[in-house]
Amino acid sequence: MLTIGLDNLLAGSCADLKGKRLGLLSNQASTDRNLVHARVLLQQRFGPHLTCLFSPQHGFFCEKQDNMIESGHEIDRVTGLPLFSLYGESRRPSKAMFDHLDVLLIDLVDVGTRVYTFLYTMAYCLKAAAEFGKRVVVLDRPNPVGGVAVEGNILDPEWTSFVGLYPLPMRHGLTFGELALYLNQEFHLGADLQVVPMRGWNRSMLSRDTGFPWVFPSPNMPTPETALVYPGQVIWEGTNISEGRGTTLPFELVGAPFWEHDQILQALAQTDLPGCFLRPLVFEPTSGKWTGQACVGFQLHVTDAQTFLPYRTSLALLQAVLQLYPEDFRYKEPPYEYEYERLPMDLILGDQKVRKALEAGQSLKELEAGWQEGLQEFKDVRMKYLLYPE
Repeated sequence: MLTIGLDNLLAGSCADLKGKRLGLLSNQASTDRNLVHARVLLQQRFGPHLTCLFSPQHGFFCEKQDNMIESGHEIDRVTGLPLFSLYGESRRPSKAMFDHLDVLLIDLVDVGTRVYTFLYTMAYCLKAAAEFGKRVVVLDRPNPVGGVAVEGNILDPEWTSFVGLYPLPMRHGLTFGELALYLNQEFHLGADLQVVPMRGWNRSMLSRDTGFPWVFPSPNMPTPETALVYPGQVIWEGTNISEGRGTTLPFELVGAPFWEHDQILQALAQTDLPGCFLRPLVFEPTSGKWTGQACVGFQLHVTDAQTFLPYRTSLALLQAVLQLYPEDFRYKEPPYEYEYERLPMDLILGDQKVRKALEAGQSLKELEAGWQEGLQEFKDVRMKYLLYPE
């Protein structure tokens, strides 16, 4: 049976934490398999030595819907502890916050994608811990989209932002603990870092394979199936195309009033898009883009998760839309994740050259071929940090 880092910390002696003041970075998804939250379990175990809590983007209960919707600090009603928002007036923990703790425990559900901001909140905490002389313990959890496949271009440092602070591919194939080790060492963050690993997880496991309950880690990540398509479908955030926000299937649905099913499917006919089926439909978002308007589009069904290439699939769809609807298609204008000048699409893609190549009609096969050297270098380096077998 799979046991996560939280389980293994609580099952161990925890001798090196005895008498230490503990903080916890988590959100509502940070539960055990019985859906009991980590802060409750840790308070039961450590009592008054659990001194404070931290939350990432979207708020502790994932109640904040979109980017740049901030959360304030508050008192947690369950534990009575101060809950500091790391997506508020600042995204970096302050010395005053870290004065409450000796050791920061990090227990977050990640979704394996470069643009998901939780990993950068973790990175800021690692840097702060190094600066303020604190220790960090990451309680590891499964990567819901597996730990084998790596896909996409490596982020160009010129296009760093809060949706891409480090040169990672769009789908990195690392657990949160492995990410912490990788970032801390390769980018010299300098934290005193420990990872409490899982037991019983292997790299080929997807979320549904683990037998572990899914609790949504952000408001538009309702199911593990959402996580499967997200490494590609997230690109629509940088456009006037609905990514399904305001529906019950965010990121699985995509479309706009000016799309035509047959035109798009014909444009995609010659592109190899394994492991998925684009099912034509019409949907009306209740919020966000095109609220109350009929959007012609598709539901992206993953038929074989092992062969599915989410980034390729969504880039192919984007290129078709660029070619078919130049008069109606628009890129989202700034701001996006506290970037006020650069185009959001370039930040999401992690390299303006990708957008330019798609606009110029460069084939995806040729585009992907140009990424392989960088991907191989990333794979070679990440080998040093893998904690689990295939």
